[in-house]
Amino acid sequence: MPYVEADDGTEIYVKDWGDGRPVILIHGWPLNADSWDDVSNSLVENGYRVIAYDRRGFGRSEQPCEGYDYDTFADDLAAVIEAADIERGAAIVGFSMGGGEVARYMSRHGGKGVSQAALIGSIVPYMLKTDDNPEGVDQSVFDQIGAGIKKDRADFFRGFFKDFYGVGMMSHPVSDGVLDHAWTMAMQAGLMPTLKAAEAFATTDFRGDLASFNVPTLVIHGTGDKTVPIDATGRPAAAAISGAKLIEYDGEPHGLFATAKDRLIGDLLNFLSEDRTVAEAGQRSYETAD
Repeated sequence: MPYVEADDGTEIYVKDWGDGRPVILIHGWPLNADSWDDVSNSLVENGYRVIAYDRRGFGRSEQPCEGYDYDTFADDLAAVIEAADIERGAAIVGFSMGGGEVARYMSRHGGKGVSQAALIGSIVPYMLKTDDNPEGVDQSVFDQIGAGIKKDRADFFRGFFKDFYGVGMMSHPVSDGVLDHAWTMAMQAGLMPTLKAAEAFATTDFRGDLASFNVPTLVIHGTGDKTVPIDATGRPAAAAISGAKLIEYDGEPHGLFATAKDRLIGDLLNFLSEDRTVAEAGQRSYETAD
């Protein structure tokens, strides 16, 4: 299943590793599914089937002119789930803008096939600062991002990823190789998709989607996240989702899958194993299907 056809014909690249209960990993902006590889490998080693895909316009997926809104992104996720023949027992995990796909899928598609959800450094519920969302990010910040990308995308992302991973004069939590890899993934995306996806995650209000989270939900967020500030996202999301569990990573930046890789993997594994009834039922269903 290297490619799945979306409703509008766009080809979505999918990595499908391992067997067992499915875990679907949705990447952040402006990366692709490869950003999940360390997490994916560990989950497969622990008996899970891991599905990670490149969002339309990014990585190896097609780059159409249209479709960079969260209704379409959620429909793309639905197409991936259907093509993977997943009917129940799946966990969906969204990082950064990928949390928006999780939220919109839960509301737009009723969470079909999903038994657990996780939001990692997620932009949910609403990034933009407004009168009724005072903790959000000023529109001027997003305007500067767009202008920087249009002026010199390659150079812009050199600086962007330093904040993303918390790299500074006295702090270097990731190697230069990690920074280079992130930059390479960003440059694989199309310019138009990069800009339109940024507009989508900056302006989409997911507050109305949160009531649709009717499954156990884990929220993980770094308190030092400068890219997606926790007070605008992780904390209010956890407060609004019924029964959600919030784990704050003290001082950690946005790119938790690299800066706190082992801890993140451990917390995900613990969360996935918490509901033994769901996990075992899901496993049996896939064994029966095989």
